[in-house]
Amino acid sequence: MLSLLFILNLSFAGSDILNTSFKAIDGKEKTLSSYFAKAYLVVNIATRCGYTGQLGGLEKLYQKYKEKGLVVIGFPSNDFGGQTPEVEGEVKKFCKLNYGVSFPLTSKYSVKGSKASPLFKKLISASSKEEIGWNFEKFLINSKGIVVKRYKSSHKPKSIGPDIDKLL
Repeated sequence: MLSLLFILNLSFAGSDILNTSFKAIDGKEKTLSSYFAKAYLVVNIATRCGYTGQLGGLEKLYQKYKEKGLVVIGFPSNDFGGQTPEVEGEVKKFCKLNYGVSFPLTSKYSVKGSKASPLFKKLISASSKEEIGWNFEKFLINSKGIVVKRYKSSHKPKSIGPDIDKLL
């Protein structure tokens, strides 16, 4: 009976993650479930960080797996050293021009502390419960909204491929 309650609880928590709203970079209200994906890679991104080059690796992952059901979503954040000072339109332009980013981006959000976006609060709670440490932390989420794995900033996007393969 307890295991059934645990499974039901995970199921509700997952759907809660999938249905938490946020604004896309164009200002439209979205949820993860609105992308109808088999797997989601949610990343807090920055434009002026030592890890900003990971945008290219994230785009490669997106191109490799999008037809199989992966969506990568970049959440620009200015929480760490003011490393994303640009407004949304400038963030989008920077990502496209410098790294060819075509995966969805959101409006700028806080990802840590009491001002963290509702989605990031849920992702943190559903994973290690540790605050986001820096830009480019990554959350791999399955189609049921369960956080399968969380990756620190230094974890290169290309090394996530085997974990994505398991979900697709």
